[in-house]
Amino acid sequence: MDAFTTIDRLKAALDQHRPLAPAIVANLREDLIVRWTYHSNAIEGNTLTLRETKVALEGITIGGHTLREHLEAVNHRDAILLLEEGIAKNEPLSEWTIKSLHQLILKGINDDNAGRYRTVNVRISGAEHLPPDQLVVPELMERFITWYRDEAGSLHPVERAARVHSDFVKIHPFVDGNGRTSRLLMNLELMKAGYPAAVLPVERRLEYYRSLDEDHVRGNREPFLGIVSDIVRDSFQPYFHALSLPWNGISTD
Repeated sequence: MDAFTTIDRLKAALDQHRPLAPAIVANLREDLIVRWTYHSNAIEGNTLTLRETKVALEGITIGGHTLREHLEAVNHRDAILLLEEGIAKNEPLSEWTIKSLHQLILKGINDDNAGRYRTVNVRISGAEHLPPDQLVVPELMERFITWYRDEAGSLHPVERAARVHSDFVKIHPFVDGNGRTSRLLMNLELMKAGYPAAVLPVERRLEYYRSLDEDHVRGNREPFLGIVSDIVRDSFQPYFHALSLPWNGISTD
């Protein structure tokens, strides 16, 4: 059974139980926001633990951590809330959406560059891929949105989410915050299509970076699509647990 077939069977099983009870939805959402924020920030070097991230989101300052790390947690949570608003309004993906999410990611951290495309050339530490010249970033972002509007709809939602993530981060349109923004955009696509948000665990960071390089440098999309498929499949597990459904009841082989 291929990955998309497994994922579609999981979604069909979950859909049979929708709408979910409000208490289940609230509990899953709270857990998701903390895990998503922790892992996405940890991938970028934030040292708050999962428990510390939860406390920071409750407004409590954690000793031994920088103001930036606290802001990264709060900002990421606020970006998720904005993303949810856009989904509720059925807003299409646009450059405005992307810049608005990014503006929240860097709020109070780098206000000069928050929500603004980079005007300098950058390198990605440890990556083979060299992002394009800053002069072509606006054109590439226009082309990205055109591709999304005209072609992305024909892809399976999981493949579309992976392509949005990878193609966006290949352009690397911002000075900082591209990774967090790309993972938000990936989940924007998944959630709009009725899938749970998928959290990329920090433990897979090295594999994640390697798969992106494989895509960006050699044009091989399969490793990255494989990772995204894995985490989308795993994203159903909390729902099955909350509903007391047997996780092994649907083959994930």
